This record gives sequence, C-alpha cells and structure tokens, in this order.
Amino acid sequence: MSKEQRTQVSTMLRQPRPDGPQPVEALRAGFKAMMAQMVVPDGLRITKTALGDRPALYVEPGTGTRTGTILYFHGGGWVFGSPETALSLTGNLVTRTGFTAYSLDYRLAPEHPFPAAIEDALSAYRALLDSGEDPSTIAFAGDSAGGGLSVTTCLAARDAGLPMPAAIVAFSPGLDATRTGESMDTKAGIDPFFTRESLGHTGAMYLAGADPHQPMLSPAVLADLTGFPPMLLQAGTDEVLLDDSTRMAARARAAGVDVILDITADVPHVFQSFAGVLDEADQALDRAALFLTQHVHNSDTAATSVR
Repeated sequence: MSKEQRTQVSTMLRQPRPDGPQPVEALRAGFKAMMAQMVVPDGLRITKTALGDRPALYVEPGTGTRTGTILYFHGGGWVFGSPETALSLTGNLVTRTGFTAYSLDYRLAPEHPFPAAIEDALSAYRALLDSGEDPSTIAFAGDSAGGGLSVTTCLAARDAGLPMPAAIVAFSPGLDATRTGESMDTKAGIDPFFTRESLGHTGAMYLAGADPHQPMLSPAVLADLTGFPPMLLQAGTDEVLLDDSTRMAARARAAGVDVILDITADVPHVFQSFAGVLDEADQALDRAALFLTQHVHNSDTAATSVR
C-alpha cells in the first residue's frame, strides 16, 4: 500500500465528528454520505426486488453470469446502512465471481432491535431455498454487523433444520457483543472508525436490554459452530474488532470447520470498501472471490431466480 493511498483513506475516515453520542438520524445520514464516496464497478445491473418479505437489491455483473448466488448483509452497526451503501462490496464481488447477489434490507435498530435482523436474514434464506435454489449454490457474505449476521443466520438456519449454505465470507465481522476482545483496548486510538464508546452507543440500540452473553449476539465466544460451511474471515490490523475474527477462527477450527483467517496489515475496518482506491482492498476482494468460486457449486443449469 502506498503512502498516498494510506493518507487518502485515513483522511476520509478521520474527518472531525461531533462530540458525544449522535442521534440515529445523524448516524444514518453520515454513514450514507461516507459510503457514497466509494467506487462502485461500472456496468452492474441493479434491480429493486423483495426477498422474504423484505426489500432487497438484486445485483448482476455487467457481463455474463455463472451459477451462484451471494446473499449479502450490509454493515452499519445494526442501526444504519442499506443495500445501497454496500454497493462497492456487492458490486465488486459479483464482478469478480460472475455470481449474482441479493443484498438484503433487513430491519434496523432501535426501531427493530435484536433479533429482528436475524429473523429477516433467515426468512430471506428460506425464500431462496423455497424458490428452488440449491444450498450448494448459495453463499452468505457481509461486512461489519452484516458479517456477524452471515454467521448468526447460519446458526439460525442450522437450528431450524435448514441445509447449510456453501460458504461464508465476512469482512471485519462484528461477532462479540460482550466486547471482551483484547483488540478493543490494544487498537484503541489506532482504529480511525470505532471507539468502545461508539460501539456501545449503537450496540445498546440493537441489544435493547438483551443479555449479550448468548450465541446469537456473541458467536465468537459462545457459539457451537459444528457443521458450519467453510468460512473466510477478513480483517485489518487497525481495528478494535480484530479479535472478533481471530477468536471466531479459533472457535471454527476447534469445531472442525474449514476456516481461513485473512489479516491485512495497516488497514482499517472494512477496508475492502476502498476498492479502486486502496491496492489491498482490491487484492482482498480477489481472494474473497477466489474463495467463493472454489466453494460455491457451479453447474450448467442456472438456479431458479426469485426476482
């Protein structure tokens, strides 16, 4: 990564912010404005649709598709964000894999706290299966809170007796609502995006009084991952949530799950969003695309679409 690239990303993320906790409306507007600066690949075909009674964006690559569906969960601390704010990520994944993606507009806190997002994600997965899609052609992916949702949705699917998807890809996932990872302290001041206080502010909206000491809120420390599909966890060294990924990887290995822990030095939370600006972002997305194409079943028969 060049010094110029690092400076550009750091400048974007370290813009002055108002002191103290911000109201939900301000958080949502600020995140939308920041993500609007990200580079979205040209030529995408984007269609508004619905999946499991929730709105979604159906994202197709500009040229030829291959069998494979990514069910994508956007980031935003369970409180902000949308399929539109995640287009730099979904767009790059479909462009690199040739797969299509459904990016789900799941319900957000504080209006809809835990477990609303998990319920919506599970319903979306059911809709794909009910439409005739083979689970071996479906991968879960997400960033930040959405990365956590890719894991907890898999837990919910297994508990409901549904087949597992082919793979999970999680970018800087939030996997521990107890906030007990050492990186919460060792990366404090290094992380240009989060602080313990900011995570506590949005986390309290999502928890709404729920005990964080449960698998669906803190899978990195409490979940039984038996039977999980292969997982790719990507994170940067400059983020307080780093240990959410390192502990999840260790837990997955202990459960006999194939897992790749992919840590990139000197990059921030969800650095993959900076594709087209940061070399490491493009390289990480290439690795994620390779992982997906290796694990998602590809056949000559296209899966049934629920558009």
